Amino acid sequence: MSKINAAITAVGGYVPKFVLTNEMLEGMVDTNDEWITTRTGIKERRILKDEEGQGSSYLGIKAAQDLIQKGNIDPEEIDLVIVATATPDSMVASTAAFVASEIGAKNAFAFDLLAACSSFLFGMSTASSFIQSGKYKKILLIGADKMSSIIDYTDRTTCIIFGDGAGAVLFEPNTEGFGLQDEYLRADGSGRKFLGMDAGGSLMPATEETVRNRKHYIYQDGKNVFKFAVSNMADVAALIMERNDLSDQDVSWLVPHQANRRIIDATANRMGLDHSKVMTNIHKYGNTTSATLPLLLHDYEDRLKKGDNLVFAAFGGGFTWGSIYLKWAYN
Repeated sequence: MSKINAAITAVGGYVPKFVLTNEMLEGMVDTNDEWITTRTGIKERRILKDEEGQGSSYLGIKAAQDLIQKGNIDPEEIDLVIVATATPDSMVASTAAFVASEIGAKNAFAFDLLAACSSFLFGMSTASSFIQSGKYKKILLIGADKMSSIIDYTDRTTCIIFGDGAGAVLFEPNTEGFGLQDEYLRADGSGRKFLGMDAGGSLMPATEETVRNRKHYIYQDGKNVFKFAVSNMADVAALIMERNDLSDQDVSWLVPHQANRRIIDATANRMGLDHSKVMTNIHKYGNTTSATLPLLLHDYEDRLKKGDNLVFAAFGGGFTWGSIYLKWAYN
């Protein structure tokens, strides 16, 4: 019997219409376009405005509908919906369950997966395992985050970085050797003190005091996060290449989490890759957390060829990080 791999067979994406530029941020906090661009590579980011009255599920539904329409997919054939997100609609009701219902995936079970900026990467591993089990044939993996809902727009260290968006991929069985080939995923809980959000969870439930003290916004120690992200993303991407005997010529694309242009460049340099092989859209969207990897696939889909070797790499709060090697399955 041929080995079953989990291959990506369709891609979708969505970003809100409202564009928050560096110039607009100059009027909100003490920063400027040159400082932001030089240190992050970000020129603008998309924001889901309050008047739309929607959360991460809205973004995920839009991305899923884009995939379904483009791929001519029958949503009733979808077996499982996974929503990778750091900003679920609520802390109790499953965002994925709502998304599945809204897109017509009435025969699917659904759950959320939260691992900060590594959520989609970890979701790829999870979806692959379900496919390889032989029990499931179509798994919809969505990365969606409304980061603007947890950003303090008076904090110049975080408000310049994050944006809103969603991307989606469909995983199906493949016996031709395409799909997910290898993975290396890691976590280190000591990193939670450098990047996180104090209130809103069971450790610090919401009170008047937590709201007054702005504890429901994310914070980060930029220097420490940058140091850990540079070393860990580069290390795991290089390790995946070494474990699979991949040279820089063998790798068609690096698909890196879009946190910071300098981190992306350091990862590519460690892999020995020409920068023409590095997917980037950080200048347009900023860091959309769980959505960065699928949005890259969405933006570059027409440049991907069957058999292309893709190396994914991500790093997120917690800390979480990892790399995945995948062979692209369609033209």
